[in-house]
Amino acid sequence: MAGGKARIDKPLAILIALLVGGGLIIFASAIFGPLARGASNVSSVAFNHLALGVGVGLVALLVATTINYRTWRRFAPYLFIAALVVTALVFVPSLGFEHGGGRRWLVIANMSFQPSEALKIGTIFIAAAYFSAVRARMGDIRYSLGGLFAILSAPTVLLILQPDLGTLGIIVFSVLAIFVVAGARFRDIAITICIGLLAIAVLAMLRPYVLDRVTTFLDPSQNPQAEGYQIRQSLIAIGSGGFAGRGFGQSVQKFTYLPEPMGDSIFAIAGEEFGFVGAVSIIGLFLGFALRGIAVASRASDLFGGLLAVGIVMYLTIEAFINIAGMLGVAPLTGVPLTFISQGGSAMLISLFAAGILLNISKYKSHSR
Repeated sequence: MAGGKARIDKPLAILIALLVGGGLIIFASAIFGPLARGASNVSSVAFNHLALGVGVGLVALLVATTINYRTWRRFAPYLFIAALVVTALVFVPSLGFEHGGGRRWLVIANMSFQPSEALKIGTIFIAAAYFSAVRARMGDIRYSLGGLFAILSAPTVLLILQPDLGTLGIIVFSVLAIFVVAGARFRDIAITICIGLLAIAVLAMLRPYVLDRVTTFLDPSQNPQAEGYQIRQSLIAIGSGGFAGRGFGQSVQKFTYLPEPMGDSIFAIAGEEFGFVGAVSIIGLFLGFALRGIAVASRASDLFGGLLAVGIVMYLTIEAFINIAGMLGVAPLTGVPLTFISQGGSAMLISLFAAGILLNISKYKSHSR
């Protein structure tokens, strides 16, 4: 630290506050869609999102802001193993819960929790700790690629079995960002890209729904009432919003046609109600968050802090942009939430916790700044 009392980065804190506050406004409007359709679980979903996600999440953010980020380096292996174990518990019949073709939730005391959300931050912890420790040996393929594949192997197996390829993609992108910033050689990056493309091709052959999502993305009109239905309705919602939108609460699509209006389709509702201006504002906030987060990473007081910040920024922004791209039809649908906005208590809780760690990193600036 350069001197004086450590303070969080105010622009970053403001961006997080705007995203969370704006997300609550959008969620408050989206919830009326399922209510009008007569959905029976609206109250439990709202409670889970607002109480567990936003309420406990804000507490977690404040706590994480006060804990020196270097603490996570010491506990990274234990947190990573714990996240793997908890994620594996979804396969225990008495604990795991299956919905929408995926076994991704734990149900404890009538409350559901998606443990793969904890696996995101747990994997980022171990990746940042490992690559900061072997920085001087990144030229040795045993430590660079060997370490990368060792870190990703267990999360990959667990998430393919669930299946939850959206979460797997976020973890892979976040760890790869840490890998590159840590000093990965071009050779290792090229090998990783080739292996990744091969893995996607194999998954498309072994998991037919992966190929279906890709073909639907390329031509949504092929199955307009099946795989292409959600993207078609999303584009109708966003297009009908025009430049300034229909107005808060005035979305038509959320009442009738749009699937998952509180979940991964919530950006479409924002586009319909707040128009081009609102959609661009959301994208601009996430871009601002990403740029400010990278600035925090570049000024971190040590390599671990910089790598941890990069991983968290990638996790939170890639998740958001994958969701937005799917709703706009410029990427296949994955089912990942819109960060800080979509329903989901566990997703919101871990996102706010990660944001708190990023704010803590921003307190400690490099002496060379």
